[in-house]
Amino acid sequence: MPSCFFTAFGSKRVLCGTLIAREVSPQFVRPFVKSNKNDFVDAEAICEAASRPSMRFVSPKTEAQQTLSVLHRMRESLVRDRTKTINQLHGFLLEFGISLPLGRTVIKCLPSVLAEHELPIRLSTLLQQLHAHFGYLDEQITQLDKEMAGQLADDDLGSRLLSMPGVGPITASLLAVEMGDGKQFGCSRDFAASIGLVPRQYSTGGRSNLKGISKRGDKSLRCLLVQCARAYMQRLDCQKGALADWVRSLLQRRHSNVVACALANKLARIAWAISAHHTVFEAGSDAMAA
Repeated sequence: MPSCFFTAFGSKRVLCGTLIAREVSPQFVRPFVKSNKNDFVDAEAICEAASRPSMRFVSPKTEAQQTLSVLHRMRESLVRDRTKTINQLHGFLLEFGISLPLGRTVIKCLPSVLAEHELPIRLSTLLQQLHAHFGYLDEQITQLDKEMAGQLADDDLGSRLLSMPGVGPITASLLAVEMGDGKQFGCSRDFAASIGLVPRQYSTGGRSNLKGISKRGDKSLRCLLVQCARAYMQRLDCQKGALADWVRSLLQRRHSNVVACALANKLARIAWAISAHHTVFEAGSDAMAA
């Protein structure tokens, strides 16, 4: 079956019987569609794609992975709404000639701004409602962070992923969701490639040509790993071990942005090794969590 929102439930129902459930990514099914779209043509394309020896299948997520995934999506939605609320406050105040520093400063300064400036009563009421809405969103995000940390503490893989340098609860939980036990990936590079942290290949005529990172897969996980890499690089003077020495040598030859992506690739490979071999990361020194 093609991988979609329903296949997680469908796979569990199929596994209860004697059949084996296999999920195929929709973009791998599309090339086998021969004519206009209908149920029969789709079923034929799915069977044709699944019969290919080189086809890559998607491993179904467990209920724990699905729960963590829901927590992450809810948190991302609330963070977007919180940012939108801040931008709305900035925009509404600018329309009345009141300019404040960017960021969350407007939340702290709003009561004093309303007291100092003679704004329409209805506008002041609306701004206060936005201020209260921001507080509600911030409280909900904090609550979700606590729930995520609690569920991560009960997860063996998530607890081991926290031993990685620069990795905090948010990144560790999302790694546990996307990677699982790691058996669907043949090696560490396969996992790094699945989230777009390896060079994009464009080779022809026996000549190899590698470009920038492919940026495939989960954008959120890729961004979090890059942020973890930057957090590690900010505390590089306090780090010891082979990984820190490798980063220092790379910084002498490459730009810090390139090094951050290379280190994110390395962190993805370390995460796969921790999952596949049931080990923990031994850094030799304390690392900064992000």
